[in-house]
Order: sequence, then structure tokens, then C-alpha cells
Amino acid sequence: MRQALFFAFLVQIAITSIANAAGPYGNIHVGNWKGGAFTDDNTGAFSHCAATTSYGNGVILVVGQNAASSWLLGFASPNFHLTKGNTVPADVTFDGQSQARLFATANSNIMATAILPPNVARTFQKASLMVVTTGNSNALQFNLTSTAPLLAVLANCVSTVKAGGIDNAGEFTAPKTAAAKTDAPNSPKAGKSGGGSQTGTGFVISANGHIITNHHVIDGCVGDIKGNLTGEAASTLRVVNSDSANDLALLQGPADQFKTFVRIRDRAIHSGDSVVAIGFPYHGLLSSDFTVTTGIVSSLSGMLNDTRHLQISAAVQPGNSGGPLLDTSGEIVGMVAGKLDALRVARYTGTIPENINFAIKTGAIRDFLDNSVVAYETSAPGAELKTADIAGNARAYTLLISCTAGAETAKR
Repeated sequence: MRQALFFAFLVQIAITSIANAAGPYGNIHVGNWKGGAFTDDNTGAFSHCAATTSYGNGVILVVGQNAASSWLLGFASPNFHLTKGNTVPADVTFDGQSQARLFATANSNIMATAILPPNVARTFQKASLMVVTTGNSNALQFNLTSTAPLLAVLANCVSTVKAGGIDNAGEFTAPKTAAAKTDAPNSPKAGKSGGGSQTGTGFVISANGHIITNHHVIDGCVGDIKGNLTGEAASTLRVVNSDSANDLALLQGPADQFKTFVRIRDRAIHSGDSVVAIGFPYHGLLSSDFTVTTGIVSSLSGMLNDTRHLQISAAVQPGNSGGPLLDTSGEIVGMVAGKLDALRVARYTGTIPENINFAIKTGAIRDFLDNSVVAYETSAPGAELKTADIAGNARAYTLLISCTAGAETAKR
């Protein structure tokens, strides 16, 4: 009994010693992992979200993400004899193939924590076995069951607490979906296809079947979320992560059905550059195929100088939300997010605005994907393609997203 109490005490020390932290606030429970959100003892400010699990080798593994969105990996054991503040080199091997050297810092005499580079974090997410060696010590093996969903929950914990404060820390087992504010002047709106359903657009962003769309496209969904390429059967998609503040959501479908993915342009887009928007507006009323519209980047900021958005002249309608915005070589330069509420603006100005639509910039998209540990790819702009060719290529990675709308959503 005393040993069990000591081990529970050690778990608490492990999870709080990352930053002299107080907590946990809220609850993370994924498989055998347990944790929550934590604050800095010295300042009272939010510091990180973390979870722990224990292994038969006597080591407690700690995984976390701090307020700066860096991933943390910690090891704790009563058998460690470390000097606080010292650097501890550690060689990690994933599934007997991918290797990396980490430099952990001793938080105490029984625990060390390392910051994971993004590429190592992505490998950690996908691996099923991790082997760690430090100096002349014996190799330690860790089964990484439930690691992928845990990282998504940790990222959701960080984004939720940063947006709403530590007092809003709650159940972090699944990403939260707060109600979309559809009455805002620049708020995007999902399409309604009748019968209590809602639709939008998404696109495949990784070789592992990850699909990105707007948060408001899936907000209020009840039951399964479906996704299908034009002319193909729908597949059930699972929610991996969601960020209501930035209107982004990450889904995942069967990788063998969504093999083709699009790359993100690694160069800045400029005002006046041509763009192509693809999506499924008014699905069920218009064509069952996606629509293609062209335009230019009108401004490098959105409403009230919101630098997360681009203003574009390409026409978009309800249902285009979450669709890819492409440059003339077919690389992603943004995600279609919505259009200006023309009637509402007309009431204030006396004129109806035309061709004022918005897209989320790739910077926000990449931050979201990095925090979700998704192995996306970037590419420099290539040769200019005809619009028809861009649209033809997009068929392999642009999806119709659909679900049954909840009672509250159906009233919007």
C-alpha cells in the first residue's frame, strides 16, 4: 500500500515538475494516460498541458505541450540519480528505424525533460515502440499505445486554455466544438442541404489521410461526419483536433481511400496574385460536383486588419467553407473561410459590397498542423497551370464534408 501511494506521489511530482507547476486543472484521460492543464507556481500563468503513464520498467513517461506550443517529453523514476539543471543526452529509436538525439534537462534528481523538435514529435506520434538509452544505462522500452490521440488532446487542451483561461479547463478527452458565431459580419457559414444536414468542403493534407477544413463546418454535427471525393462513396471521418478560435478542424479518414494530398506553398503570396477557389457550394441545389472560381488576392489582411486572413475576389458561397485556395501552380495558399455579409453591410453603408471574401492564411494552417503533429509537405511554386488542370488535380484531394446537424445548428 505504501509503495502504491509513493508511486502515485511520484506521478504527481513528474507531471508538475516540468515548470514548477500547480495543477492539474481539468482532466485528460486517453487510454492509460492521465493529466490536465497546469499553471506556473511563481506567476500563476498557464504553463502547459501534460499527461503521464507508468511502465513496468519503473519509469513514468510524461508527454506535454507548453504555452509556446513546444512538445515536451519527460522521464521520471525513483531509480534516477540526476543533478538538477544538468543536461542529459538521450538517444531515442522509434520502431527500430528512426533515430534522434535529445538533450533533456534534469528538473530534479528523479526526472528529466526534453523539448521535441517538430520532426521528432511527428515520428513519436506515429510510432508504436520507443527505445531510449542514456550514457551507459540499459535501454528502456516504451509501448506508445494511444500516443496519437493523446497528442491531439494535449494540443486541444493548450489552445482551449490559452483562448478561455485556466478557469475554463474541463474535460479534454475529446476536442471541444464551441458554437460558431454565424451572425458576425465576416463569419463563414456552412451550407445547408436540407433535411437537417450541413455540408462544407475539406482537402487532404497528408499521406496519412488527414483532412483539414473549417471548424464551423463540423460544429454542431451529431453522429458520423462523412467525407467523399467526387463520384466516390462517402467514408466516416474522425475528428483529430479542432480550434474554434482560428476556425480550423483536422479530420482523418482511411489513408488507402485518401492517398493523394496537396502541398502548401512555401513562398509568400502577394496582393494581386491570381488564385483558384474550389468547393461544394449549395450542395443538393447546384451541381453534385465541386465548383471552380478564380480571382485575385485583394488584400493581405481580413476584416479589421485581421492578419490571419486574406481577402480574395474569387466568388464563394455557403458550402465553399474549408475548401482549398490555390495558386496558379496548384499549391495551397489558404483555406476558404467565408464571405462578407453583403446585406448587413448594406444596412450600414447603403451600398452592396461585391467580391469581398476571405481565406485563412497558410501561416495559421501550418501552426495548427504543427501543433497537431501532422506530417504535411511544402513546395515552391512551379510552372503555371491552366485552371482546368488545377481543378483536375484537385479532384483527388478535395472532399465534400457532410453530417447531420444538431437541433441548435439546424435553426441557424
